[in-house]
Amino acid sequence: MGIRGLMSFVEDHINEFFTDLKLRDTKIIIDGYALFHRLCFSSNLELRYGGDYDSFTDVVEKFFESLFACKICPYVVLDGGCDISDKKLNTLKDRAREKIQMAHSLSVGGGGYVCPLLIREVFIQVLIKLRVRFVQCFSEADRDIMTLANHWNCPVLSSDSDFCIFDLKSGFCPLNSFQWRNMNTIKGTRDCYIPAKCFSLDALCCHFGNMNKVLLPLFAVLCGNDHVNLPVVETFLSKVENMQRPNAHRISLPIRQVIYGLLVNTPPHPGNVAWDALPPQPPAFSEVERINKNIKTSIVGAVELPKDHSDLSKLTELSLARRQILLLETLKVKQSILDPIPAALKLPIAVSCYWVQHTEAKAKLHHLQALLLGMLMGPLHAMINSPDEEAPQGGGAEMLYEELQRVKAQPGLRLDLDTAHVFCQWQCCLQMGLYLNQLLSTPLPEPDLTRLYSGSLVHGLCQQLLTSASVESLLHVCPEAQQLYEHMFSATRSCAPAELVLPKGKSKKRRQKKRRTPWSENRVGTTLNARSWHEGGNRFELLMVGTLEEHMEAAELE
Repeated sequence: MGIRGLMSFVEDHINEFFTDLKLRDTKIIIDGYALFHRLCFSSNLELRYGGDYDSFTDVVEKFFESLFACKICPYVVLDGGCDISDKKLNTLKDRAREKIQMAHSLSVGGGGYVCPLLIREVFIQVLIKLRVRFVQCFSEADRDIMTLANHWNCPVLSSDSDFCIFDLKSGFCPLNSFQWRNMNTIKGTRDCYIPAKCFSLDALCCHFGNMNKVLLPLFAVLCGNDHVNLPVVETFLSKVENMQRPNAHRISLPIRQVIYGLLVNTPPHPGNVAWDALPPQPPAFSEVERINKNIKTSIVGAVELPKDHSDLSKLTELSLARRQILLLETLKVKQSILDPIPAALKLPIAVSCYWVQHTEAKAKLHHLQALLLGMLMGPLHAMINSPDEEAPQGGGAEMLYEELQRVKAQPGLRLDLDTAHVFCQWQCCLQMGLYLNQLLSTPLPEPDLTRLYSGSLVHGLCQQLLTSASVESLLHVCPEAQQLYEHMFSATRSCAPAELVLPKGKSKKRRQKKRRTPWSENRVGTTLNARSWHEGGNRFELLMVGTLEEHMEAAELE
């Protein structure tokens, strides 16, 4: 996590402590945590609306394409969990408070840097897609990065000032002077290289009167290395929140309690004769959560699980059906609801069903519609780039994709804090749903996060759906996307409270009147194929809409 002030100090002496490097034809060890933060914050990405993961994906892909062009072979090392000793806990809490303040600043139009909630998961998916080798450590990765770099005799790429005190054979290249966007060619050849700066540990020691390298760890401690005080999980620090509302991660607590139950379910040691004599104690966990703009530690209990889940080491031996049942029961979803949904979207839709069932989410119909419309970006991208001769013809997918991109890029989009909070809650649910699915060895396919959610897009769609646009007016150009949307809307609608899709407090006569307007189609999803209306279909079909919806409403109320 770095030594506060050291990086600024060495950069102030850049001509003394650094040498120029033309990086090419080499291995390089990359600090994954530092890289995805750097790419997120230095690429002019929109950070206020919960994360434009598609835009972040494009930046990560371009970064590694630059490395490949220069024959640089990257190996990414990612941090794991916190040190079991909790010796950095106080520092972590301090940094958590700082991030909450920055998140608040972002929410009211100020500056600040807080990564979107799922940025790490998206980063890992891009690494897998690009076939970039990576490893995740059990705890902090610094020592493993140093060991691997010295073993392969190659440089380290990071922004962590801890690497200024490590004795690296091939040096340390700071990310902020790694000019991957400005590749050059060696004169007279076609060979490319990336201009970089390489830190000299010997020059630093010389600056302090030929300091012994062995004393550098002591120097770090005296200057404020993380081990003096360090962080809890960043899980509980999303932005894209209303600080006056309860912590967005509260909504996913039941999922976390099942995860905790799985993690602590280990069978008793056979040699422990006193085990049966002790009364069973429900395992409890401490969590750090945001309370307004402060943090607080609270105690939560784990869920007691069935006996066949009592041994974590044998969890993968359970049948796919049993693991899937546990996942879907936790998310409060029936398997039959997901049957019409494509495999890649089953988990996000299951999570969305969980999300709409929680009254604390305060989700409205236009929130759900915008979210589902945003999920179409991945399938649309696949349709457009499909080499299959049977791919949809007529350009409908391209037209819809371009329209959604236009909505995403519209200028002057106002940040609505309540809407931001609602979508932040959905991301919290998705994150914990992903973790539970992984712990159960993926009974549902892991979704492609890179094009699943774009904050700018869903916020823009919310604004349009509340003013002039309707779902039908957007989807009628692409019947394939319209059908997929209908399946997704039907699945989530079946789990949603009646008031989400049929607002209370309105007379039957008034509801019937509203249903006959184009906007009414938007208020209940897509119950009518818009193409039949726009292309001269049976105009009297509209008269059936009210009757159909009355039957649907009556069935729900019963």
